[in-house]
Amino acid sequence: MNQPTVYLEPSIGDLELEERSSLRRVAGLSTELADVTEVEYRQLRLERVVLVGVWTEGSAEQAAASLAELARLAETAGSAVLEGLVQRRKRPDPATFVGSGKVDELRDAVLASGADTVICDGELSPSQLRQLEEKLKVKVIDRTALILDIFAQHARSKEGKAQVELAQLSYLLPRLRGWGEALSRQVGGRAAGGVGIGGRGPGETKIELDRRRIRTRMSKLRRELAGMRTVRDTKRGSRRRNEVPGVAIAGYTNAGKSSLLNAITGAGVLVEDALFATLDPTTRRNETADGRVYTLTDTVGFVRHLPHQLVEAFRSTLEEVAQADLLVHVVDGSDAMPEEQIKAVREVLEEIGEQHGGAMPPELLVINKVDAADQLQLARLRHLLPDAVFVSAQTGVGMARLREVIAERLPKPHYQLEVLLPYTEGGLAARVHEHGQVLAEQHRAEGTWLRARVAEDLAAALREYRVVADSAGQAESADRAQVVDRAQVADRAQVADQA
Repeated sequence: MNQPTVYLEPSIGDLELEERSSLRRVAGLSTELADVTEVEYRQLRLERVVLVGVWTEGSAEQAAASLAELARLAETAGSAVLEGLVQRRKRPDPATFVGSGKVDELRDAVLASGADTVICDGELSPSQLRQLEEKLKVKVIDRTALILDIFAQHARSKEGKAQVELAQLSYLLPRLRGWGEALSRQVGGRAAGGVGIGGRGPGETKIELDRRRIRTRMSKLRRELAGMRTVRDTKRGSRRRNEVPGVAIAGYTNAGKSSLLNAITGAGVLVEDALFATLDPTTRRNETADGRVYTLTDTVGFVRHLPHQLVEAFRSTLEEVAQADLLVHVVDGSDAMPEEQIKAVREVLEEIGEQHGGAMPPELLVINKVDAADQLQLARLRHLLPDAVFVSAQTGVGMARLREVIAERLPKPHYQLEVLLPYTEGGLAARVHEHGQVLAEQHRAEGTWLRARVAEDLAAALREYRVVADSAGQAESADRAQVVDRAQVADRAQVADQA
């Protein structure tokens, strides 16, 4: 007898296993690249940029140097420069920065090279930025936005990041744009014509809302920077109370300021052959050959046409330059046009001086990188800048002379005196060594004899231990000698008249 056929349904687990094993990838539907490594390369691909500048004044060499510097800035920001164009005009075009014919030529260059960004060597107005992007169909940025982007990449400290963000928001605020009518409506939802229920909104468009949020963020950043400025002023005030002179290192970007700080003090700060590698100031303690203590501060580098937003945002940092006792101005001696660097730095220093009442510390010019400079150019610079010190922070050439000149130009204590300190006053003797200039020292049976130059507050603390007249007594003796000389001259004149 035939047995009936029994059909067993597969269990749920068997179906799931079968479905999982039957899944297959359907090729040809993805819009991304198939190879993962190619996707990663595509995400990390450098921007391809075309540079454009307007030559309004100066020589052709200066215009070419300005565009070459823009190319270095673009490479520092992480892009590949494909081509550069320069147009000779009396002034930039108010509509498109360059002329209409040059815009068509620029568009052809962008299409031919496959560039995705155009960088203009100047600061564009909001209308110029919009017009160029509409005509070129690629992203357009100007020199200011490029420098701000480099600063944003290199900022490390909390203060540096806040300063850069404030500068970026100051630049972005007048250039903020809405994107279509959907982002420009004043009410939300499906309110018909802005009336009735749901039609009473905040009364501001999306772009107005963004501007208000930017202003609120800028106010918060200014309050934070004001608090950080108080901390910096407190540290600076402590150095002033202790009569510690301060030396600020300033100069063009990538002129070798950090290398010079390392060569003088052994600070070990970051040294990199890149523009704006240093944003956060570094202060180190150092001593002269005669034992005087001073501080050396490495500051942010300057550049041609430094954005005003950066000068305003980095005010507390740049105060290190304005309130120093000596300004060491470092110049790249291997640059093709070092005089232009000096001019650009002094323009920024004048702007900083105007913000602090017009007073700036005395300047010491230091020509760095003499090992990489042309000998003919060095001879020309020695003729143009006879008071400058020529050094190489990398090889150490001229560093001993630089230390001597810095020691000579530092302010010296005003009071010279001789004291005999008991051995129980070791702390007072240490203060003389740390904050004064010791001219002579002897260890006697009664105590430590010192001849030193000190500040007013330290001279008051040493008054009871003086053994001879101080500088005031020496000045009084000199005045008496002058009185005696004048009396002798008067007697001689009287005798001559009687004769």
